Amino acid sequence: MSSKPLEISVRPRGKPIKKLPENTYVREEDTAEDLYLHIAAKSRFSVHRLRITKGSDGTAIPNKRDVSIESVGLFDQSSIFVKDLGPQIAWQTVFLIEYFGPILIHPSIYFLRPYIYIAPNPSGGYPSPSFSQTLSLTLIVTHFIKRELETLFVHRFSAATMPAFNIFKNSAHYWLLAGLNIALFTYSPSPSCPTAHAVSEAIAYTAIALFVIGELGNLSAHLTLMGLRNKGGKERGIPTTGVFSFVPVTCPNYFFEAIAWAGIWLSNRSLSTGVFVVIALGQMAIWARKKERNYRKEFGGRYKKKTFAMIPGIV
Repeated sequence: MSSKPLEISVRPRGKPIKKLPENTYVREEDTAEDLYLHIAAKSRFSVHRLRITKGSDGTAIPNKRDVSIESVGLFDQSSIFVKDLGPQIAWQTVFLIEYFGPILIHPSIYFLRPYIYIAPNPSGGYPSPSFSQTLSLTLIVTHFIKRELETLFVHRFSAATMPAFNIFKNSAHYWLLAGLNIALFTYSPSPSCPTAHAVSEAIAYTAIALFVIGELGNLSAHLTLMGLRNKGGKERGIPTTGVFSFVPVTCPNYFFEAIAWAGIWLSNRSLSTGVFVVIALGQMAIWARKKERNYRKEFGGRYKKKTFAMIPGIV
């Protein structure tokens, strides 16, 4: 038998929401997700633009189907505040835009070299791209096409959206650092550019091997993580199969990402690529340590603690 409806007072926080109701009714067994959907329907707002907090202490009420009204501490005559978070953009769209930058920029600079760079020896004609430059282009574009495909068919996001304006900040890392930064220094015909010179077969094959191992290991980790969450769900689990079963780190997906980028750097030996790799690895290390803390906090004794979060013996 369902419980008696609870009357909840609703107030706006920040800028006003025109059709926001003054009160709403819920039951103890209803979920926080039900509350969000009800407020969104009444106010005619996207549920992803809303943030609801308790009037008593300002605690945020998560938009989750596994959190009940009773568990968040709402009672009859309780009050809530509803904030408009502004225009939102889907996380899937964010990733697609981010990864498209290098896919667009690298081939453009590679094929437009005669219009971008001055020929090192005008009397000798414009040099064709070196094998190292072509290999770098192939590996980098392949890497980001893989990311696009994973975004479409593999990744499942715990959060649906983010503020739309943040797309510019998020995209800068890929469009500027992974795109323009690497491309401009990789495809130059200047004799001072490492990729303009021949590379030994040993280095080339090692670079390709590292790249393939890294990308396949990274994909394997992502497929394992995909299996822990239903499509559209927000539940979390402990990954224990695939590469998670033999790589002794919290985030083997980041470990294999590092291996793949080691292969890319070896293919062009560019300082600009090295700068991007250092920044990217630093950020992944922060995410990996945070993931380890979250696993320990959420799963307690069920989770087998890891000494290293990303790279065995280092991070």
